Amino acid sequence: MDLSTTIPIVVAAEAISALIFGYLGYARGVKKESTLDGQEKGSIKSDIKYIMRRTDDLLMEQKETNKNFHTLSERLARVEEGTKLAHKRIDYLEKGERRDVRSPCD
Repeated sequence: MDLSTTIPIVVAAEAISALIFGYLGYARGVKKESTLDGQEKGSIKSDIKYIMRRTDDLLMEQKETNKNFHTLSERLARVEEGTKLAHKRIDYLEKGERRDVRSPCD
């Protein structure tokens, strides 16, 4: 083998190896990028699921609070009615006592 045939063979081998190593590097970069992309998307999905769960929890707490408020409102209305009736009875009793006190003096 002479030098004029060896040089083109070596150059062709170098070119082929450069293409192979270039493709392998590209494939590795794409794979790494895909992995990072997948991790990022997974993290975002996880965060969204957490936010959705917390929102559902807050809605349930709000419903419970509204129910408690409604119950307390009903109880307050009953207490006010009872107080109103009690005041009427007290007024009636006071008027009755005044009549009894005044009647002997008349």
